[in-house]
Amino acid sequence: MAKPVTNESRPSLFGKRKEPHTIIIARGDAVSHFTIRPWMLAIGGSVCAAAAIGYLLATSYLVMRDDLIGASIARQARMQQLYEDRISALRAQVDRITSRQLLDQRVMEDKVAELIERQKTLSRRSGRLAPLLKRATGGVPIPEARPETLEQQTQLLSADDPADGIFVGIDPIITGPVPAQAKPEKAGRDALRPSEGLSGQSATEKAEEIFQTINHSLQLLETEQFHKVRDLTESAFETADNISETLNAAGLKIESQDGETGMGGPLITTDSPAESVASFDMQLQDLDTALDRLDRLKKAVRTLPIANPAPGMPVTSLFGVRRDPLLGTPAFHAGIDFRAHRGQNVTATAGGIVTKAGRNGGYGNMVEIDHGNGFTSRYAHLSRVLVSENEKVSFGAVIGEAGSTGRSTGPHLHYEVRRNGKAVNPANFLKTGRQIEKLL
Repeated sequence: MAKPVTNESRPSLFGKRKEPHTIIIARGDAVSHFTIRPWMLAIGGSVCAAAAIGYLLATSYLVMRDDLIGASIARQARMQQLYEDRISALRAQVDRITSRQLLDQRVMEDKVAELIERQKTLSRRSGRLAPLLKRATGGVPIPEARPETLEQQTQLLSADDPADGIFVGIDPIITGPVPAQAKPEKAGRDALRPSEGLSGQSATEKAEEIFQTINHSLQLLETEQFHKVRDLTESAFETADNISETLNAAGLKIESQDGETGMGGPLITTDSPAESVASFDMQLQDLDTALDRLDRLKKAVRTLPIANPAPGMPVTSLFGVRRDPLLGTPAFHAGIDFRAHRGQNVTATAGGIVTKAGRNGGYGNMVEIDHGNGFTSRYAHLSRVLVSENEKVSFGAVIGEAGSTGRSTGPHLHYEVRRNGKAVNPANFLKTGRQIEKLL
């Protein structure tokens, strides 16, 4: 049993001194002791306090651990929810941008398809219009004009923006040269957003603006084609009417009123492509009808003896009653006389078939040509006949040479025009020929 021993009875020079506690431990015959110093008490107390504080903290942690873990889990859940909401918003934004780009691209492709179809329609119209223009201009080929201004305008599509790759494969007449591939770094940078030009416009806005320009240019081309066809039609009908009226005024009616074609009606504009094509087809049909009528009239005119058989030579004797040059008595002159040099070429005033070629009494050497529709022409006093009977001659062909054979006082050309065997005044035919010469 250990028992502490104190030395409180020991004297001290400076008064009574408190001795430290000593702990004695006896175990059988062995006795041991140790002294407890103040610092040891301080250390022991500190250790006990620390243990107590640690115990209290551990107990508090064990009690509050579930709450701390729950709060941490809830905070993480809130952060995860915020991230998921942000990701969903970004995904929805990307989907909207992608959908808008796809919609814009689909709209652009539809517009490009429409422009291509309109361009093909214009090309087909040009192909159909070219033969009619050739006929209207007397057989002179008309070079097909390419829309240079349209090409210059549409080159903007391929020069400014990498998003223009959607136009690959379009007819170069519409779009001009198109780049094969955009730069990878620029394409990657602009993959999820519309490209912007120098002016700040998006690719869709730029494409829309250029589409409007192209559409306006195509409308101008269509309008030009319509006006060209309409002007040619009106000109052909007007020329045919003038020829017909001139011939009718001269008593040379070769066209019945039933064959004339009239046009009219209220103006109804065409907006849809189908109506435009139908309207253009009708105008082409009208132009073809007008040109057919004009061709028929021209061919009919070529069969009328209205040209001058001796161009540039003066008339020395007119049609009708005159003083006979040999007898000096009044006599009927069935034609007109042209002053001509011996050997001067005499030409046919219209196409036809030679019915007489040779000597014919007072006519001397004579050529008679049947032009059809009851019209014939005679060329008398020739020094030389250059055609034979039943020979087909064309307008302006040389049929003989002027002379003074038969009943004649000197070299000249006697020219007659007969209708159904009756002599008519050739001067009326010559006057009519001069009037419609500029129309042929």
